Amino acid sequence: MFVAALIRTLTYFLLSTTFAFLAGGWFSVLAQDVQAETQDPSRVINALGDDYQNSIVLLRNRFRIDYQVDEVTLVFFREYGSPPVVLVRPDGSKIYSSQADGENVVWFDDGTYDMVKIKKPVPGPWQAVGQVLPDSRVMVLSDIELHAEALPPVIFSGEILKQTAYLTNGGKPIDYAQFRDVVTLSIQLKSTNNPNYQNFGAQDEVIATFEDDGRGMDEAPLDGVFTGQFNLAIPPGEWRPVFRVETPMFSREQVDPVLTLFPNPVSLTVVPDDGKIGYHELNIDVVRDQIDIHSLLIDGKVRFPNGDIQNFSLTEPSDAVRTHRILAYEEGIFRVKVTAYATTFDGRDIILDVPEFSFLGETFEEDAVDDANGVAEAETVESASMQNDAPLPLKADTPAAMDQGTLVIAIITVNGMIIIIGVFAALFILWRRKQSALPSKSDTASAAKEDNAGAEKNGVVQRVLGLFKKKPRKDE
Repeated sequence: MFVAALIRTLTYFLLSTTFAFLAGGWFSVLAQDVQAETQDPSRVINALGDDYQNSIVLLRNRFRIDYQVDEVTLVFFREYGSPPVVLVRPDGSKIYSSQADGENVVWFDDGTYDMVKIKKPVPGPWQAVGQVLPDSRVMVLSDIELHAEALPPVIFSGEILKQTAYLTNGGKPIDYAQFRDVVTLSIQLKSTNNPNYQNFGAQDEVIATFEDDGRGMDEAPLDGVFTGQFNLAIPPGEWRPVFRVETPMFSREQVDPVLTLFPNPVSLTVVPDDGKIGYHELNIDVVRDQIDIHSLLIDGKVRFPNGDIQNFSLTEPSDAVRTHRILAYEEGIFRVKVTAYATTFDGRDIILDVPEFSFLGETFEEDAVDDANGVAEAETVESASMQNDAPLPLKADTPAAMDQGTLVIAIITVNGMIIIIGVFAALFILWRRKQSALPSKSDTASAAKEDNAGAEKNGVVQRVLGLFKKKPRKDE
């Protein structure tokens, strides 16, 4: 009995000591958090443990919301296609997605996550019930910002840019891959409506959206670094960049200083075919005080009027204008699309999407040229005759008179030949008809042979029949 009582006493003592130690540690953590909150009024949300990082680590789907929190936005990541989670308050009451009233509780559910905004949440331990991902954590969204590189000081209309950015939540980088499905990142340019530029009165342009999927220009998927590809196919002028971060419940904007978008520095001209060289000459040049012409590379294609496409490249470095010959084998509209690679004078490599260039091509034939020359000579002669007020005499041996006589002789000859051929054809047809009407010698001989054969046949028959005929008596 004494041993049992001693064991119970020691067990009670150990349990009491352990509980006191744990409680003391827990209250010490809470005290430190309260003290930190007192020192930093902006910090109103504390996590379980000491791993703040603006998110709450899930402990068996449990998390804690401290007091003096006016509003909290939570994100729960769950298995794809699973139903929304159910939140359980510290007092045991439940919040379903269907019970969100839009005032105190705003709920947005997607295929892979739930976003819930709660006003004046009950402080204490909460629980999320649902198919939450095993390695998931509930994120507390406080102040999401997009940190992107500044745009270059000199950019051009039609330029293609690559830019990277990353997100922070409460000043801390977000390294949770699933969070990329929650936010949308974009950069928008807004016109300053300066009447001295071409973009006066232009609408707002979304020039890029950032992705972290490993496609396009994004180097690695789900690495927390978002990549945006710009295609500045917008009018040149003054623009104000606006960086935008959007979630289903709120959006944030970051406005940068005004920048100037310069016109596309690549120009295209054409020297059309004159009917002698047989091709159109395409010339490509740049604004020399902005682009290093020696570094210019051209990759383009020509669409002919009949729909054929010809690709071409100009890669030889030179200080001269780039030229390309386009075969002029038909007339119509030629369309040229060019992508230029060059280096600016400040050493920045750029890619330029040059607007489509089109021109009308014509073909020239020798007959058309001769006719045009003949018409010009006739107009010159007529003009001279009108000026002299006297008709020009026609010579008998002029080429025009000789041509007319030859034409008359040719017409008479052709008509005579047609008449002679017709007469011979008619006589031949009549002769053939007469010949077909008269019996031929072979037909007469065959008919005679048939008559003789018939007679012989009849005589033989008569002899045979006479053998069977009854002979008359003598007395008769």
